[in-house]
Amino acid sequence: MKKSLVCLVLLGTVPAVLVLGYRLGAGEWPDPRQLAVSPSVSTPAMAEGVTAGRVLYWKHPDGQPEYSAEPKKSADGRDFIPVHDDEEPDFVEAGPKAPPMAAEGGPKKILYYRNPMGLPDTSPVPKKDWMGMDYIPVYEGEEDSGATVKVSLAKVQTSGVRSAPVELRRLVRPVRAPAVAKHDERTLYSVVLRADSFIEALYVNETGRHIKKGEPLFRVYSPEMVRVQVDYRSSALSSGRRDEKGALQRLENLQIPPKVIAALRKSGDPVMSIDWPSPVSGVAMAKKAVNGMMMKAGDEAMRIAGLDPVWVIADIAEQDIGHVREGDRARVTFRALPGQVYEGRVTFILHELDMATRTGKVRIEVANPEHRILHEMFAEAEIETGGDRHERLTVPRSALIDSGNRQVVILDLGEGRFEPRPVKIGLRADDYVEITEGVAAGDQVVVAATFLIDAESNLKAALSGFTADAPAPDKATEPASPAENKP
Repeated sequence: MKKSLVCLVLLGTVPAVLVLGYRLGAGEWPDPRQLAVSPSVSTPAMAEGVTAGRVLYWKHPDGQPEYSAEPKKSADGRDFIPVHDDEEPDFVEAGPKAPPMAAEGGPKKILYYRNPMGLPDTSPVPKKDWMGMDYIPVYEGEEDSGATVKVSLAKVQTSGVRSAPVELRRLVRPVRAPAVAKHDERTLYSVVLRADSFIEALYVNETGRHIKKGEPLFRVYSPEMVRVQVDYRSSALSSGRRDEKGALQRLENLQIPPKVIAALRKSGDPVMSIDWPSPVSGVAMAKKAVNGMMMKAGDEAMRIAGLDPVWVIADIAEQDIGHVREGDRARVTFRALPGQVYEGRVTFILHELDMATRTGKVRIEVANPEHRILHEMFAEAEIETGGDRHERLTVPRSALIDSGNRQVVILDLGEGRFEPRPVKIGLRADDYVEITEGVAAGDQVVVAATFLIDAESNLKAALSGFTADAPAPDKATEPASPAENKP
């Protein structure tokens, strides 16, 4: 029993009818050359009276990447298959477009026609390139320089191209550096007795203890201090006021506490042992006094340092030290106090660099009301440089294309036109870069998809250089009129 199978095979976008006869009993396939489609073969569309569109090109009957602009046969004698314009939607010719209107109301004047592939080839009259594509008219006001890149609006949207204005702003450049907390040297106080004395009792008997102003540090007995008090009492009982004034001056020269002098004036009896008060509040940085010892005049009994404020000494790299100024704001974080940020200001810049590390010392003063910052704590300092100075012309950091020896921004000229513009840069911040030359305030620069446009610009420049020395087309071969270019 013989059966025949009729199959419709779709080759590319062009339907072709192939009648395949297969003998199930014999298992034989017919010769493919007998199945070639000829102009006399009717397709279902033809049978229904559908008129085929214009033939765009002919392609290989087996779907191989081989095409022809004219009817052609394959190596085995089969006809190439025609491809019509209704089968290739992208090649359907649109109706004639109306020319853009000028500001006066009339149509814009056509200046010239440019190559559809972007090559530096123009024509004063309509023409086609070697692929048969029409040259694109360039109207008055649409001409651009050789550096301008034209991108379709659809491509601009799909590529995510975004623009931002060039603006004047105060550029804050953060300088970050490691730092260490130190005591404020202005709060250091050395407790020294000005007369030979004996320590009878020691109230602050440990280093690092917190001390309040007026709190007694130790009890001291000094024969010389007792003698001066006796002299003051004798001069007070006498009639000479000059002697009394001299005795009071000797008491003050020995720094006898005001409470002792007040008690002496009131009772007239000298105080034999004196509870020596702390002159300042802080922490005991050093304690040399020992209970029962004799201290010579001028010996340091104790050293006290204040806790508020503290100094934070930052090591600034040599390339950044020139941007730091006294008065710049700073934020300091300590490793031992995570999550807490302390505000401060730069109060001093040491006029010397460390030869080994090539860093400069910068002092930041930070308030420490709760005394949580301890001396010698490690910290990270961030100094805002440039914030208190004049405004600068800036662009977003993402707008700058920096290859090291070339800095470029992409100007957005509107309507899909972009122009790479070389610039000179100045101060850099986290989000913005100063532009010293190349753009003006109000210009629009591309901040997203910059490399895409820059790549198209480089490609255009490369093609321009490649075809710059190409011979000009022979005028005799150019069409004399638009009518001659029509197929």
